[in-house]
Amino acid sequence: MPIGISMNQSEPYLDIGQDITRPGAYLAVKVCLDVIFAGVLLVLLAPLMLLIALAVRLDSSGPAIYKQKRLGRFGKTFVMWKFRSMRVGTPVLPTEQMQEQAIDPCTRLGRALRKTSLDELPQLVNILRGEMSFIGPRPALPSQEDVNELRIRQGAHRVRPGITGLAQVMGRDDLPTEIKVGYDSNYCRNMSLGNDFRILVYTVKAVVSARGNK
Repeated sequence: MPIGISMNQSEPYLDIGQDITRPGAYLAVKVCLDVIFAGVLLVLLAPLMLLIALAVRLDSSGPAIYKQKRLGRFGKTFVMWKFRSMRVGTPVLPTEQMQEQAIDPCTRLGRALRKTSLDELPQLVNILRGEMSFIGPRPALPSQEDVNELRIRQGAHRVRPGITGLAQVMGRDDLPTEIKVGYDSNYCRNMSLGNDFRILVYTVKAVVSARGNK
């Protein structure tokens, strides 16, 4: 089933198909696949990740890995890893707030890392640690109270956050908060391996087009 959009002004909705698996079985398989693929990718991509880390250090002063507190499942705080794409000393603000305040935080290399989403590769470690999944709502900052409250209200806080998710393939930072959380909630209501695969396919398309990457 292709992903199609059906929404009205009061409630955003994305029809990604109904969950046809037993929730317990699906979640167990999802966790196993997350761990297996994260481990394999870390081994295969280790040379590339070492080169990126070296390039980040040479491009600007500061560490190669940027660690930031985010909210995970049920609002539990964890430390998310990324390759540093911003200058040291950049205020800890959501991307949309930086855009509103005309803050340009990215280094020269950082812009390229964000456009290709290569800055997200260290989150494979977060997956192995059980803090994240490949697919799920993007983990929000503790300061994003509007996002976190909406997720709790709509039940989108009940799953592990993901490296990519439904909101990311549908527009990422181009979407208003209510729409993004609506997509997060829709994913949580219709979780299945088939839908996870569809989101992965659309993630590749979004990365290639750099849609919503800012």
